Amino acid sequence: MIKSVPTTPYLDQKPGTSGLRKKVPVFQQPNYAENFIQSIFDSLEGYQGKCLVIGGDGRYYNREVIQKAVKMAAANGFGKVMVGKGGILSTPAASHIIRKYKAFGGIILSASHNPGGPTEDFGIKYNINNGGPAPEKITDAIYARSKTIDSYKIADFADVNLDRIGKDELPGGMILSVIDPVEDYAALMEELFDFGAIRNLISLGFRIAFDGMSAVTGPYAKEIFENRLGAPSGSVRNFMPLPDFGGHHPDPNPVHCKELFDEMMGDDAPDFGAASDGDGDRNLIIGRGIFVTPSDSLAILAANANLAPGYSGGLAGIARSMPTSGAADRVAERRGIGMYETPTGWKFFGNLLDAGMATICGEESSGTGSSHVREKDGLWAVLLWLNILAVRGESVADVVTQHWQTYGRNYYSRHDYEGLDTDAANGLMDNLRSQLSTLPGKSFGSLKVEKADDFAYHDPIDKSVSEHQGIRVLFEGGSRVVFRLSGTGTSGATLRVYIERYEPDSTRHNIETQEALADLIAAADSVASIRERTGRDAPTVIT
Repeated sequence: MIKSVPTTPYLDQKPGTSGLRKKVPVFQQPNYAENFIQSIFDSLEGYQGKCLVIGGDGRYYNREVIQKAVKMAAANGFGKVMVGKGGILSTPAASHIIRKYKAFGGIILSASHNPGGPTEDFGIKYNINNGGPAPEKITDAIYARSKTIDSYKIADFADVNLDRIGKDELPGGMILSVIDPVEDYAALMEELFDFGAIRNLISLGFRIAFDGMSAVTGPYAKEIFENRLGAPSGSVRNFMPLPDFGGHHPDPNPVHCKELFDEMMGDDAPDFGAASDGDGDRNLIIGRGIFVTPSDSLAILAANANLAPGYSGGLAGIARSMPTSGAADRVAERRGIGMYETPTGWKFFGNLLDAGMATICGEESSGTGSSHVREKDGLWAVLLWLNILAVRGESVADVVTQHWQTYGRNYYSRHDYEGLDTDAANGLMDNLRSQLSTLPGKSFGSLKVEKADDFAYHDPIDKSVSEHQGIRVLFEGGSRVVFRLSGTGTSGATLRVYIERYEPDSTRHNIETQEALADLIAAADSVASIRERTGRDAPTVIT
């Protein structure tokens, strides 16, 4: 029943921040997906007879690759495969399934917040037995193997039925278990949060608007918010996962969730607006008349997490990615708990979470999560917000402004320059690196550079070192600008510029963000020669 199929390597299968992401036509090349999946298996040891979780976000080409992965898992000796019904598993739900059922690992088919469709994005990533993304030592091994692979193994049997919940023994003996993708995850959320308090809040007329973005969290949100928490039908919109996400870009930010954003800024806005992305690991939080930045959201959730049953004992520590604002640092300092700054990429939080050093983690790119799984988790963040609002009995705006009054405000924005010429983007970063020793002491308007470096992370657990994680330019007074090339795109290069200013004076907390950061934005362009080197007069997206 097992075939060994000769193949030739593709030399472009280097995993990025979170797996291998390319356009669908790239993955449709002969043996392209098979090569990468076999390279994953060839880089692992000890999985014979063990369980593998497979799921995806429902985007175009998911079902076809799931069939390949099931047959290849059987041929390579896995004893069991667990798959979400219809091939659906949100990324945080997949992490929970791996952990709950003690699986050897999992293959998640997603390109996260990137568009889907016949000519759009697809992705494959491997998660290890703690439920988190494979660390660099494994992804490096996968890439090395992909450059030398000469054959892959696949079982020769008919496609499996992904739409019937239950267990089947496949030819060759491997067990296929098709599970309800929502049930286990929803049960975990009920353990962590006070569903009774949230139900009571909603019963008093508190209105929720959740946009599933025609992506994977739609079924999860429908079950949790409407069925279990009693929100009126229609509170969850765009809840059917579609292969092309309805033609929209499933990135939960004010630009791609403009309809929800405009509604929340209107006169008859709901009390609470939220959204999640393609694979369910990112979140958008908007109150009536106020957008909550992801960096502020992380800090506010950390400061109030003890109001939820799952975190009533307090936090062991907080971790954030380096480009994320320092708002959470102030919470950690006041609470006397650990604060950890890591590179971008959720895999860097795994060791801290496993060691019990951190409880809540966050990234400025709309990702927040905790020790309940080893991925960021969009719905988790939304539910924690609702739990906090239910207990405090205050609006989103009240919670945010009181937080600023207590801790100060970190004005913060990210400017994305998408689809840049790769050579031009690399040249810009190389030029920045060449200035690191000479920037300190230079002035840009009223701003004087105090320090400049290329961020390197020294993991406190396994002692690994990750270098070249972003250029930091720190100014006197605590302001900073960070430059980084994104690892999540599939075409060209994306330059991300992160701009931050700390403002302790509560009388200056209501300035429009871009106005508050205007001098830093100008300094960023001067330091990096952005216009000159990219030919762009303005960012593609500002968040």
